[in-house]
Amino acid sequence: MALLPVDEALRRVLEGVTPVAPEDDDLLAAAGRVLAEDVTARLTQPPFDASAMDGYAVRAADVAVVPAELRVIGESNAGSPFAGVLGAGEAVRIFTGASVPAGADAVVIQENTERRGDALIVREAASPGANIRQAGGDFRAGDVLLQAGRLLDASAITLAAAGGHARLNVRRAPRVAILATGDELVEPGTPPGPGQIISSNPYGLAALVERFGGEARLLGIAGDSIEDLQAKLSTAADADVLVTIGGASVGDRDLVKPALEARGMALDFWKVAIRPGKPMLFGRLGPMRVLGLPGNPLSCLIAARVFLVPLLFALLGRSDAPLRESAAVLAHDLPANGPRRHYMRGALAAAGSGLPRATALASQDSAHMSALVAADVLIVREPDAPPARAGDVVRVLPLDL
Repeated sequence: MALLPVDEALRRVLEGVTPVAPEDDDLLAAAGRVLAEDVTARLTQPPFDASAMDGYAVRAADVAVVPAELRVIGESNAGSPFAGVLGAGEAVRIFTGASVPAGADAVVIQENTERRGDALIVREAASPGANIRQAGGDFRAGDVLLQAGRLLDASAITLAAAGGHARLNVRRAPRVAILATGDELVEPGTPPGPGQIISSNPYGLAALVERFGGEARLLGIAGDSIEDLQAKLSTAADADVLVTIGGASVGDRDLVKPALEARGMALDFWKVAIRPGKPMLFGRLGPMRVLGLPGNPLSCLIAARVFLVPLLFALLGRSDAPLRESAAVLAHDLPANGPRRHYMRGALAAAGSGLPRATALASQDSAHMSALVAADVLIVREPDAPPARAGDVVRVLPLDL
């Protein structure tokens, strides 16, 4: 089977994806989730003309010529407004956030006044509307405050609460089942025996899934037998996505593909023109999508960044782009690339007011985990790209892991 270009592979992974079901949740639980429907304001904000400063509510016409002397007839506090109507030559003491009394059309700040009992000397003129936050200046009842597909960060939660919402309609977390494969693997905390290694990939993938809004479920480690694989795979029946790690290459003990096909998986593609990460597969097992990722740690996490993260975005109905590439200036020469798109681990450094500088890490070995920890971007090199020189502009993909 020919190697599939990355863009075509991603298109197939996302083809026909519909967002997972919505559910109502309270504001605190909705934080970090994705909106399933627009949020409209249930009230007007501010609900009344409010003072933006501590000072005095006045009629602008009364302070057009200064100094002007006015009579203080009362006070307006936040939550306790002045009940009367302001007349000619009168002023009301007012505090930030308090309701501007009827008859007033300006607020003079405290620093520009002098108080002598009930007499007020205003020393600076104020135009109509000065230091007043107009009713509805922020939003009005019925306005769309947040659109479906928006990730609910702190500012969005604040706005929803201000708009009168105690609960929001959000997407449930997509369920992602993660299965490691291989007789050589042992769980973290277990001393590895001869020829064994720690199964670290599932935990990195679970962190990535949770980071991007999914619910990770670890299925453990399946040994290199069809029977063990089938037993572990049977526990993933209600997942939206099944991710297998390792066992998807062409060796005699690479049994993931036949085990999945025996359960009814319709294979879509197998092997992608990506470096690292070529030995990966994608298929569908009923409504569940299956990603078979390579076993090498770097290959696994980079393939997950390129394919699994966009799949999570699609399942959540997120409106922002999961692969937000940007531009950087290469800090050093790079050789010509081979026939696969290469995602090189790199580090960005600020470069004054221009584009940041990108440096490819010395180690690009797909089994070296420390190289990924040291990286914050992937430098994207297209298949058969010619040599790149220091100073060239390159594409970089934030790792966001």
